[in-house]
Amino acid sequence: MIRHIVFFTSKRPNDREMIREGLELLKGIPDCRHLEIGSNLANDPIPGPSPDFIVYGEFEDEAQLAAYKSHPLYQQAIQRVRPLRELRIAADFMAD
Repeated sequence: MIRHIVFFTSKRPNDREMIREGLELLKGIPDCRHLEIGSNLANDPIPGPSPDFIVYGEFEDEAQLAAYKSHPLYQQAIQRVRPLRELRIAADFMAD
């Protein structure tokens, strides 16, 4: 199984709701085992930058992850979110 985690920060606080709405489009993609979109609680006691949103997905294999990323809703989410985001950090790893 592949776990896919992506962190986003917004350029402006006023854009956060539009970013969330754009990320929510991803939930309509059937090519995944599990997908969550979350807002950071921002309660880490260690100071420093932190993301506004997290996308967490689980995929059977690389083929399923590739199908997810090639879905039209994925492209729509990118078109909505990319102009509004400051930072995007993604990581994929094999899980037991």
